[in-house]
Amino acid sequence: MPVSSDYRTYVLEQLAGLAGLSARRMFGGVGLYCEELFFGLIDNDTLYLRVNDDNRADYTARGMSQFRPYADRPELSMSYYEIPPDVLEDPAQLVSWARRSVAVAMAAAKLAAKPPGARPGRAGTSRTRPRR
Repeated sequence: MPVSSDYRTYVLEQLAGLAGLSARRMFGGVGLYCEELFFGLIDNDTLYLRVNDDNRADYTARGMSQFRPYADRPELSMSYYEIPPDVLEDPAQLVSWARRSVAVAMAAAKLAAKPPGARPGRAGTSRTRPRR
């Protein structure tokens, strides 16, 4: 899980065009935030960005790997994918991909803020029961 200071500095320089960017140490890696939205992470000198159904295909089409926090449990993965090397090397393109990941984080935060009954497919949803 180590992150070299050189790699951390490089990623932050490449993402300098993303307003509100900050990086925080976490569990041996680095969490990336835009304002207070957690949108990416660095682990083992690899940058991963948050995905959902809106942007996952950008990563899978290019064969990028999913973040797996436990080497001994490869079946466990998270909604973060490794950024393609050519995207990492192009600051404008990287910021564009990062903004999409920020949008994913924002959508997740909005969903989490809704009361349980207002979330699709969640416990507590009100359903009309047929009268007997």
